[in-house]
Amino acid sequence: MNTGSDRGAHGSAADESTPESTTAASAEAAAEGATQTPHVSKAPAFIKSNKSLHLSWQVGVFIVGLAVIAAGVAMLVLPGPGWVAIFAGLAIWATEFAWAHLVLRWTKRKVTEAAQKALDPKVRRRNIILTSVGLVIAGALIGFYLWKYGLVLPWNLKDQ
Repeated sequence: MNTGSDRGAHGSAADESTPESTTAASAEAAAEGATQTPHVSKAPAFIKSNKSLHLSWQVGVFIVGLAVIAAGVAMLVLPGPGWVAIFAGLAIWATEFAWAHLVLRWTKRKVTEAAQKALDPKVRRRNIILTSVGLVIAGALIGFYLWKYGLVLPWNLKDQ
């Protein structure tokens, strides 16, 4: 962050008094501030005023976020919106923890990039072709199995 104390990196004091350099320096500081916004706790003011109460609040937020993320991980193999729950737990953590805020912002950026790539006509065509080929192969394997063994599950095979 530019505190103004390192004049060697941004020019001399005489250079900073000109309107052009002042505008450039303020634009640079605004851009730097936009990329590195300080993380502020979303806890109420009365909780933030007491250190032990604020620590208890953070522990509670961590436990609730962990429970939501654990439920999301379970829903990856069970019925339910697993990824939505994982992102919701991360959003809960992001209300209190700067590292979770950064991870959530990175994740949002990557999901947006993936969505944009998926909308590319070349990528969509490739995905449709690969899915079609995979379905044809799966159908051929299922058809071969049914032709060879009939409608018998693999663990009920007696003779081969």
